Amino acid sequence: MNGEEEFFDAVTGFDSDNSSGEFSEANQKVTGMIDLDTSKNNRIGKIGERPSQENGIQKHRTSLPAPMFSRSDFSVWTILKKCVGLELSKITMPIAFNEPLSFLQRITEYMEHVYLIHRASCQPQPLERMQSVAAFAVSAVASQWERTGKPFNPLLGETYELIREDLGFRFISEQVSHHPPISAFHSEGLNHDFLFHGSIYPKLKFWGKSVEAEPRGTITLELLKHNEAYTWTNPTCCVHNVIIGKLWIEQYGTVEILNHRTGHKCVLHFKPCGLFGKELHKVEGHIQDKNKKKLFMIYGKWTECLWGIDPVSYESFKKQERRGDHLRKAKLDEDSGKADSDVADDVPVGQETVQVIPGSKLLWRINTRPPNSAQMYNFTSFTVSLNELETGMEKTLPPTDCRLRPDIRGMENGNMDLASQEKERLEEKQREARRERAKEETEWQTRWFYPGNNPYTGTPDWLYAGDYFERNFSDCPDIY
Repeated sequence: MNGEEEFFDAVTGFDSDNSSGEFSEANQKVTGMIDLDTSKNNRIGKIGERPSQENGIQKHRTSLPAPMFSRSDFSVWTILKKCVGLELSKITMPIAFNEPLSFLQRITEYMEHVYLIHRASCQPQPLERMQSVAAFAVSAVASQWERTGKPFNPLLGETYELIREDLGFRFISEQVSHHPPISAFHSEGLNHDFLFHGSIYPKLKFWGKSVEAEPRGTITLELLKHNEAYTWTNPTCCVHNVIIGKLWIEQYGTVEILNHRTGHKCVLHFKPCGLFGKELHKVEGHIQDKNKKKLFMIYGKWTECLWGIDPVSYESFKKQERRGDHLRKAKLDEDSGKADSDVADDVPVGQETVQVIPGSKLLWRINTRPPNSAQMYNFTSFTVSLNELETGMEKTLPPTDCRLRPDIRGMENGNMDLASQEKERLEEKQREARRERAKEETEWQTRWFYPGNNPYTGTPDWLYAGDYFERNFSDCPDIY
C-alpha cells in the first residue's frame, strides 16, 4: 500500500445569569421572526416524523446515551513522539481520544448563538450590526472551551444537516476533500434574513507539549436585508499537555471582520495566555469605519462574555488601570524567575471574571452548560442534540449523514470495541474506493458544493450548489 492509498484519521477540529445588558439568552427564540409553517416544503423540505413537541417547539435530548469513556489508560506519546514540528493530517489516533461527533457536526456548533445574526439583521445602523456580527464570531468558538477530545475526521462525501425551526435556520455541510481535509458548509435563515457559509481546512502541528490548529478558509456572513457581506477567519487554537498533565485550551491571534459594503472593520485580538495566565481567554478589539477611525471598543473573554463601550470611556478606564499595574509591577518581577523546564505546561490559575467598565453594553454571554457536561465530553446543551437520531429521520436523511455513521454511534452508546471495529472497517472501505477510482481513472465528484472563488474576497472557496433540501438522494455514494 503506497502513501496515496493510505487513509488517516486526521486530528482535525482541536479547534471547541443574565446581566443588566439589554440582550439576554432568553431572546434566542427570535420571537415573531420565524415562520414555522412546515407545509412549505420548498423551504425546509420534508422532515419526516418528529418527537414530542411543547407549545409548538420541538424538544431535544438533554444527555448522551452513555457517559464519557476514560482516557486514563491511554498514552498519546507513543504516537506523537516522532512527530514534533510536523503537520498532523497523517497521524492515526486511538478512538479513546475522540468525542462522539464528526468534525462536520463540530462546525455546526457555530450556530449555537444564531440569535446574534438575527439581531444583527434587525439593527438599522452598520455600527450596531457589526457589534452583533463580532459577538457572533466570538461565540462561534466558545463551545471549544474545555473540549479536549477530537471529533471524528469526516469521510469523503460525508454530510450533515440540521434544521432548527425554533432558532430559525437550516444547515448543510459536506466533506469535499480528503487530502487535504476540507469541510464546506452553508446555512440560511428560515425567514430569508441571512446566508452563512464557508470552507474549513485546519492546519495542525505538534510542538512537543501542545497541538496547534491554524485556521484556514474564509467564513462569510451575508445579511440579505442590508445587502451586506462580512468575512473573517477564526483564531488559532492550541491544546496544551497532550503528552502529560491536565489538558487545557487557549485561542490566540487576530481576527479581522470586514463589512464589504460599508468598509467598517472589526479587529479582535484573542490574547495568548501570558505570564501567570493573566491574559487567558481574553479578547480585546475595536470597530473602525472605512477611514480607520475607531468607533467602538470591544472586550471580554471568548469563554464567558463580550462587552463594548465608546473609545473615550475605554481609554480613560485603561489609563487608570495602567497606573494600578505600575504599582504592582515590582512584586510581579520578584516572582517571575521560574524556569520553563516543567514536564507539563502549568494550567493557568483561573483569573477573575471580566471586569465590566461602567457604561458598557453587553454584546453576548455564553450559555450555561448542563450540570452533567463533564461526563458528556464537556458538550453544551446545543451540542448534545447534534447526533440525536430522531424518529423517522432514517427515511428522510441522505445515506451519507453523520448520524448514520456506525463508529460514532457506537462510541456515543458507550460501545468502544464496536466503535473501533467500525472505524477500521470504514477506513478500509474508503481506501478500497480510492483504489477503484485510481484503477478506473475517475475523479471524486462532490454532491452539494463545488470549487470556486469567494464572491467577496476572491480567494479559493467551496460554494453551495443548492437543491439539498429538495431531498433527491438517489445518487448519493455508499460510504458507510
